Amino acid sequence: MAKIEKGLQLIDSHCHLDFKDFENDLPYVVARADTAGIFRLLTISTSLRELTKLISIAESYPAIYCTAGVHPHNAQSEGVNDPQKILNQLDHKKIIGIGESGLDFHYDFSEIDCQRQNFLSHIEASRTTGLPLIIHSRDADDEMSETLQREQKKGEFPFILHCFTGGQKLADIAIELGGFISVSGIVTFKNAGDLRSVIKTVPIERLLIETDAPYLSPVPFRGARNEPANLIYTFDELLKIKECSREELAFYTTDNFLRLFTKMPKLDTSIEKN
Repeated sequence: MAKIEKGLQLIDSHCHLDFKDFENDLPYVVARADTAGIFRLLTISTSLRELTKLISIAESYPAIYCTAGVHPHNAQSEGVNDPQKILNQLDHKKIIGIGESGLDFHYDFSEIDCQRQNFLSHIEASRTTGLPLIIHSRDADDEMSETLQREQKKGEFPFILHCFTGGQKLADIAIELGGFISVSGIVTFKNAGDLRSVIKTVPIERLLIETDAPYLSPVPFRGARNEPANLIYTFDELLKIKECSREELAFYTTDNFLRLFTKMPKLDTSIEKN
Protein backbone atom coordinates (compact mmCIF):
# COMPACT_ATOMS: atom_id res chain seq x y z
CA MET A 1 0.00 0.00 0.00
CA ALA A 2 1.26 3.48 -0.84
CA LYS A 3 2.32 5.86 1.86
CA ILE A 4 0.16 8.92 2.45
CA GLU A 5 2.27 12.06 2.50
CA LYS A 6 0.19 14.99 3.64
CA GLY A 7 1.38 18.33 2.33
CA LEU A 8 3.91 17.04 -0.19
CA GLN A 9 3.45 17.87 -3.86
CA LEU A 10 5.52 15.53 -6.00
CA ILE A 11 5.64 14.83 -9.74
CA ASP A 12 6.30 11.47 -11.35
CA SER A 13 8.38 12.73 -14.24
CA HIS A 14 8.39 9.45 -16.17
CA CYS A 15 5.87 6.61 -16.31
CA HIS A 16 4.10 4.56 -19.00
CA LEU A 17 0.40 4.57 -18.22
CA ASP A 18 -0.57 3.43 -21.72
CA PHE A 19 1.07 0.04 -21.23
CA LYS A 20 -1.14 -3.04 -20.88
CA ASP A 21 -0.06 -3.38 -17.25
CA PHE A 22 -2.53 -0.59 -16.37
CA GLU A 23 -5.43 -1.30 -18.72
CA ASN A 24 -7.63 -2.85 -16.03
CA ASP A 25 -7.16 -0.45 -13.11
CA LEU A 26 -5.82 2.89 -14.34
CA PRO A 27 -8.41 5.01 -12.45
CA TYR A 28 -7.33 3.36 -9.20
CA VAL A 29 -3.65 3.81 -10.06
CA VAL A 30 -4.19 7.54 -10.60
CA ALA A 31 -6.24 7.82 -7.40
CA ARG A 32 -3.53 6.08 -5.34
CA ALA A 33 -0.94 8.46 -6.74
CA ASP A 34 -3.02 11.44 -5.68
CA THR A 35 -3.46 9.99 -2.19
CA ALA A 36 0.30 9.55 -1.92
CA GLY A 37 0.93 13.21 -2.80
CA ILE A 38 1.83 12.67 -6.47
CA PHE A 39 -0.20 15.41 -8.08
CA ARG A 40 1.19 15.36 -11.63
CA LEU A 41 2.12 12.40 -13.84
CA LEU A 42 4.05 12.54 -17.10
CA THR A 43 3.33 9.46 -19.21
CA ILE A 44 6.03 8.96 -21.80
CA SER A 45 5.71 8.08 -25.48
CA THR A 46 7.72 5.17 -26.85
CA SER A 47 5.93 4.88 -30.21
CA LEU A 48 4.26 7.47 -32.39
CA ARG A 49 1.91 4.72 -33.57
CA GLU A 50 0.52 4.60 -30.02
CA LEU A 51 0.38 8.37 -29.49
CA THR A 52 -3.39 8.58 -29.93
CA LYS A 53 -3.86 6.25 -26.97
CA LEU A 54 -1.43 8.26 -24.89
CA ILE A 55 -3.23 11.52 -25.66
CA SER A 56 -6.58 9.95 -24.80
CA ILE A 57 -5.28 8.99 -21.35
CA ALA A 58 -3.88 12.48 -20.78
CA GLU A 59 -7.19 14.05 -21.85
CA SER A 60 -9.09 11.83 -19.42
CA TYR A 61 -7.21 12.94 -16.27
CA PRO A 62 -6.34 16.52 -15.28
CA ALA A 63 -3.20 15.30 -13.49
CA ILE A 64 -1.71 13.51 -16.51
CA TYR A 65 0.42 15.00 -19.30
CA CYS A 66 2.37 13.23 -22.04
CA THR A 67 5.19 13.41 -24.58
CA ALA A 68 5.73 12.39 -28.21
CA GLY A 69 8.63 10.27 -29.40
CA VAL A 70 10.13 6.93 -30.42
CA HIS A 71 12.10 4.77 -27.98
CA PRO A 72 15.49 3.47 -29.18
CA HIS A 73 14.10 -0.08 -28.97
CA ASN A 74 11.64 0.93 -31.71
CA ALA A 75 14.13 2.90 -33.80
CA GLN A 76 14.55 0.18 -36.41
CA SER A 77 10.83 -0.45 -36.92
CA GLU A 78 9.57 3.14 -36.74
CA GLY A 79 12.55 5.41 -36.23
CA VAL A 80 12.25 9.07 -37.14
CA ASN A 81 14.61 10.30 -39.86
CA ASP A 82 12.97 13.70 -40.26
CA PRO A 83 12.34 15.83 -37.15
CA GLN A 84 9.27 17.27 -38.86
CA LYS A 85 7.52 13.98 -38.17
CA ILE A 86 7.82 14.75 -34.46
CA LEU A 87 7.12 18.44 -34.83
CA ASN A 88 3.81 17.59 -36.49
CA GLN A 89 2.66 15.88 -33.28
CA LEU A 90 3.32 18.64 -30.77
CA ASP A 91 0.34 21.00 -31.04
CA HIS A 92 -1.81 19.22 -28.48
CA LYS A 93 -1.89 21.12 -25.17
CA LYS A 94 -1.23 17.98 -23.16
CA ILE A 95 2.00 17.10 -25.03
CA ILE A 96 4.69 18.93 -23.08
CA GLY A 97 7.92 17.11 -24.01
CA ILE A 98 9.75 15.07 -26.64
CA GLY A 99 10.85 11.45 -26.31
CA GLU A 100 11.81 9.19 -24.93
CA SER A 101 14.64 8.68 -27.35
CA GLY A 102 18.33 7.95 -27.07
CA LEU A 103 20.80 5.10 -27.19
CA ASP A 104 20.52 1.59 -25.76
CA PHE A 105 23.60 -0.56 -26.33
CA HIS A 106 22.55 -3.09 -23.67
CA TYR A 107 19.77 -4.84 -25.54
CA ASP A 108 20.50 -3.67 -29.11
CA PHE A 109 16.88 -4.27 -30.10
CA SER A 110 17.48 -1.80 -32.94
CA GLU A 111 20.57 -1.34 -35.09
CA ILE A 112 22.90 1.30 -33.70
CA ASP A 113 22.74 3.50 -36.80
CA CYS A 114 18.93 3.50 -36.59
CA GLN A 115 19.13 4.52 -32.95
CA ARG A 116 21.55 7.33 -33.76
CA GLN A 117 19.45 8.81 -36.55
CA ASN A 118 16.27 8.55 -34.50
CA PHE A 119 17.98 10.26 -31.55
CA LEU A 120 19.35 13.10 -33.68
CA SER A 121 15.90 13.79 -35.11
CA HIS A 122 14.50 14.08 -31.59
CA ILE A 123 17.32 16.42 -30.61
CA GLU A 124 16.53 18.68 -33.55
CA ALA A 125 12.83 18.72 -32.65
CA SER A 126 13.73 19.72 -29.09
CA ARG A 127 16.14 22.39 -30.32
CA THR A 128 13.48 23.80 -32.65
CA THR A 129 10.65 23.94 -30.09
CA GLY A 130 12.43 24.35 -26.78
CA LEU A 131 10.44 21.42 -25.40
CA PRO A 132 12.56 19.19 -23.14
CA LEU A 133 13.96 15.96 -24.54
CA ILE A 134 13.61 12.85 -22.39
CA ILE A 135 16.75 10.78 -23.01
CA HIS A 136 17.14 7.03 -22.58
CA SER A 137 20.80 6.03 -22.20
CA ARG A 138 21.90 2.52 -21.27
CA ASP A 139 25.45 1.17 -21.59
CA ALA A 140 26.15 4.10 -23.91
CA ASP A 141 27.89 6.62 -21.64
CA ASP A 142 30.79 7.49 -23.94
CA GLU A 143 28.76 8.01 -27.10
CA MET A 144 25.97 9.77 -25.20
CA SER A 145 28.51 12.19 -23.69
CA GLU A 146 30.05 12.89 -27.08
CA THR A 147 26.67 13.33 -28.76
CA LEU A 148 25.35 15.73 -26.13
CA GLN A 149 28.51 17.85 -26.25
CA ARG A 150 28.57 17.96 -30.05
CA GLU A 151 24.87 18.69 -30.47
CA GLN A 152 24.73 21.40 -27.80
CA LYS A 153 27.44 23.26 -29.71
CA LYS A 154 25.15 23.27 -32.76
CA GLY A 155 22.32 24.82 -30.75
CA GLU A 156 21.08 24.39 -27.20
CA PHE A 157 18.18 22.13 -26.26
CA PRO A 158 16.79 21.23 -22.81
CA PHE A 159 17.13 17.59 -21.77
CA ILE A 160 16.75 15.00 -19.03
CA LEU A 161 18.74 11.83 -18.60
CA HIS A 162 15.87 9.70 -17.38
CA CYS A 163 16.25 6.70 -15.06
CA PHE A 164 19.90 7.60 -14.68
CA THR A 165 22.24 4.61 -14.29
CA GLY A 166 25.36 6.07 -15.89
CA GLY A 167 28.70 6.94 -14.44
CA GLN A 168 30.14 10.09 -12.92
CA LYS A 169 31.53 11.37 -16.23
CA LEU A 170 28.16 11.33 -17.98
CA ALA A 171 26.45 12.96 -14.99
CA ASP A 172 29.07 15.72 -14.86
CA ILE A 173 28.81 16.41 -18.60
CA ALA A 174 25.01 16.50 -18.45
CA ILE A 175 25.08 19.02 -15.60
CA GLU A 176 27.73 21.12 -17.33
CA LEU A 177 25.51 21.28 -20.42
CA GLY A 178 22.48 22.40 -18.40
CA GLY A 179 20.74 19.03 -18.31
CA PHE A 180 18.74 17.35 -15.58
CA ILE A 181 19.14 13.94 -13.95
CA SER A 182 16.07 11.86 -13.11
CA VAL A 183 16.26 9.26 -10.33
CA SER A 184 14.22 6.05 -10.41
CA GLY A 185 13.56 3.20 -7.99
CA ILE A 186 16.91 1.68 -8.95
CA VAL A 187 18.50 3.99 -6.40
CA THR A 188 16.81 1.95 -3.64
CA PHE A 189 18.37 -1.35 -4.76
CA LYS A 190 20.98 -2.90 -2.49
CA ASN A 191 23.54 -3.17 -5.29
CA ALA A 192 23.15 0.47 -6.41
CA GLY A 193 25.91 1.91 -4.23
CA ASP A 194 27.82 3.39 -7.17
CA LEU A 195 24.67 5.05 -8.46
CA ARG A 196 23.93 6.56 -5.05
CA SER A 197 27.46 7.98 -4.98
CA VAL A 198 26.93 9.67 -8.35
CA ILE A 199 23.51 11.06 -7.40
CA LYS A 200 25.01 12.54 -4.24
CA THR A 201 27.15 14.81 -6.45
CA VAL A 202 24.25 16.08 -8.58
CA PRO A 203 23.05 19.55 -7.52
CA ILE A 204 19.57 19.42 -6.02
CA GLU A 205 18.57 22.09 -8.54
CA ARG A 206 19.05 19.53 -11.33
CA LEU A 207 17.23 16.51 -9.89
CA LEU A 208 13.91 14.99 -10.89
CA ILE A 209 12.28 11.79 -9.61
CA GLU A 210 10.37 9.14 -11.51
CA THR A 211 8.96 5.63 -11.33
CA ASP A 212 9.37 4.43 -14.94
CA ALA A 213 6.23 2.45 -14.04
CA PRO A 214 5.33 -0.32 -14.66
CA TYR A 215 9.04 -1.09 -14.39
CA LEU A 216 11.67 -0.79 -11.65
CA SER A 217 9.58 -0.95 -8.50
CA PRO A 218 11.57 0.40 -5.57
CA VAL A 219 12.35 -1.55 -2.45
CA PRO A 220 10.18 -2.90 -0.75
CA PHE A 221 8.17 -3.74 -3.90
CA ARG A 222 11.02 -4.83 -6.15
CA GLY A 223 9.80 -7.40 -8.67
CA ALA A 224 6.16 -6.32 -8.55
CA ARG A 225 4.39 -4.02 -10.97
CA ASN A 226 5.44 -0.46 -10.29
CA GLU A 227 3.03 2.48 -10.19
CA PRO A 228 3.29 6.23 -9.59
CA ALA A 229 2.25 6.02 -5.92
CA ASN A 230 5.52 4.19 -5.25
CA LEU A 231 7.44 7.35 -6.10
CA ILE A 232 7.49 8.17 -2.39
CA TYR A 233 9.93 5.30 -1.71
CA THR A 234 12.41 6.72 -4.23
CA PHE A 235 11.84 10.12 -2.65
CA ASP A 236 12.69 8.71 0.78
CA GLU A 237 15.93 7.17 -0.50
CA LEU A 238 16.87 10.41 -2.21
CA LEU A 239 16.36 12.18 1.12
CA LYS A 240 19.04 10.00 2.67
CA ILE A 241 21.43 10.67 -0.19
CA LYS A 242 20.97 14.44 -0.34
CA GLU A 243 20.67 14.89 3.46
CA CYS A 244 18.05 17.61 3.23
CA SER A 245 14.55 18.17 4.61
CA ARG A 246 11.46 16.60 3.07
CA GLU A 247 10.13 20.07 2.28
CA GLU A 248 13.33 21.12 0.52
CA LEU A 249 13.56 18.00 -1.64
CA ALA A 250 9.86 18.18 -2.52
CA PHE A 251 10.23 21.83 -3.46
CA TYR A 252 13.24 21.35 -5.69
CA THR A 253 12.18 18.20 -7.53
CA THR A 254 8.79 19.73 -8.30
CA ASP A 255 10.11 23.21 -9.09
CA ASN A 256 12.80 21.73 -11.34
CA PHE A 257 10.12 19.92 -13.32
CA LEU A 258 7.99 23.03 -13.67
CA ARG A 259 10.96 25.14 -14.78
CA LEU A 260 11.87 22.56 -17.39
CA PHE A 261 8.43 21.68 -18.71
CA THR A 262 7.30 25.20 -19.46
CA LYS A 263 4.33 24.08 -21.55
CA MET A 264 2.60 22.68 -18.47
CA PRO A 265 0.05 25.21 -17.18
CA LYS A 266 0.99 27.09 -14.05
CA LEU A 267 -0.33 25.57 -10.85
CA ASP A 268 -3.35 26.97 -9.07
CA THR A 269 -1.42 27.15 -5.82
CA SER A 270 2.18 28.28 -5.58
CA ILE A 271 4.86 25.91 -4.36
CA GLU A 272 7.10 27.67 -1.91
CA LYS A 273 10.41 26.66 -0.41
CA ASN A 274 10.29 26.68 3.40
